[in-house]
Amino acid sequence: MPRRQVIAALGIVLVTALAVAAFTDAARSGEGQAARSNLTMIAPAAAGGGWDLVAREAQQAVRTGNVVNTVQVVNIPGAAGTIGLNQLAGLAGEETTMMVTGTVMLGGISQSGSAISLQDTTPIARLAEDFEVVAVPADSPFRTLEDLLGAWARDPAALPIGGGSAGGIDHMVAAQLAQARGVPVERMVYTPHPGGGELTLSLLSTAAGTVGVGISGYNDFRDLVESGQLRVLAVVAPERLAGVDAPTMDELGLPGVDLVNWRGLVAPAGIGPQARAELEQITREMVATESWDEAVTRNRWVRSEAYGEEFERFLVSEQRRIDDLLKELGLA
Repeated sequence: MPRRQVIAALGIVLVTALAVAAFTDAARSGEGQAARSNLTMIAPAAAGGGWDLVAREAQQAVRTGNVVNTVQVVNIPGAAGTIGLNQLAGLAGEETTMMVTGTVMLGGISQSGSAISLQDTTPIARLAEDFEVVAVPADSPFRTLEDLLGAWARDPAALPIGGGSAGGIDHMVAAQLAQARGVPVERMVYTPHPGGGELTLSLLSTAAGTVGVGISGYNDFRDLVESGQLRVLAVVAPERLAGVDAPTMDELGLPGVDLVNWRGLVAPAGIGPQARAELEQITREMVATESWDEAVTRNRWVRSEAYGEEFERFLVSEQRRIDDLLKELGLA
């Protein structure tokens, strides 16, 4: 392995190790205290991505709404959120910690064959739906999604597609697009990135090995879209996103490209009924705050709240659906 790659790999390991240590310390600091006093929110990804955004918005909402006294966010990046999931599994019975989860983690669990799943957590709530977009640099020759798909179909290997973790929702959307246009999934070149920040850097770079097309949640690209540095070609959503001048996949005649990224919260396994009820109540109060309402509007989310048994049933059916979809798409 080249020296630069070795250094980069060691850097990733070191960052992950430090994040895990910080998380363990943060979680232990809450032992014996009620969640109303000291709450830890895990974002199982690097800062700047979708999970981090949800965690930070939740932190702001419970702070400004006086829902809890102290809340801290801890980032544990890696492996489509499954590193964070494994750390959460080690905190069985810890009542003052919640972790952000969603579609990406289900894909990571399925593709990695992880022995730990969301069935090994305490489901708290589904919060909202977040929508994917296909974006290119402002100076890209692709003015429409049809321009891009035409070039991709002619030579898939010449057009790498950038996104988040392998097997995650960005990867699945890329595979759905490939299927819709008759591009063999095995010929698709998908370049995973550890977070939205790294993906946007790649999109804006002209260096070798970077990508010219990105698929991710809109909010990963929002600032660069609003500043005119990136252009959205299409949105994967039932309706157009407010303030985003780009058609839906349905409008473009691609109804089979339809994956929606939901966001939710889970707690460690083994917490008691009272502790679970308290975390659910904290979440209900959080989503009722003005701060959370503003976050939903600002981030173009759609509320889809579910608690208790309804959320538990959803997690089981959603994992089954993602497992089947990854197999259908040739990604598992």
